[in-house]
Amino acid sequence: MSDILKSSATVAYRDLPADQFAAGVRQAGTVLVDVRRPDEFGAGHLPGALNIDVTGLDFARRVATLNPNRPTYVYCRSGARSAKAAAQLSAAGFGQVHNLAGGILDWASPLVR
Repeated sequence: MSDILKSSATVAYRDLPADQFAAGVRQAGTVLVDVRRPDEFGAGHLPGALNIDVTGLDFARRVATLNPNRPTYVYCRSGARSAKAAAQLSAAGFGQVHNLAGGILDWASPLVR
């Protein structure tokens, strides 16, 4: 899968394959957000990830505390929920949003608990 820009009049983010996503999150100043439920996060997540459940009632309030000028990388299990979160972040003014296409199902490195 290649780097795909998803864009509409108000929403823009990039779907990245796992290797490009991994390279991006290693860069200084990035924010990594796991948008799965807390129980899923607790079962294993990417190192350094914040857990902000995209289905939670407080999602918008919690992401509003993040710096919209920092590159933001989001992921979930398969890429569907994180695509929804990426669109919401972009619409909220986050300028550099990246979604892990395929989610952690496509992630080769070990997860942490």
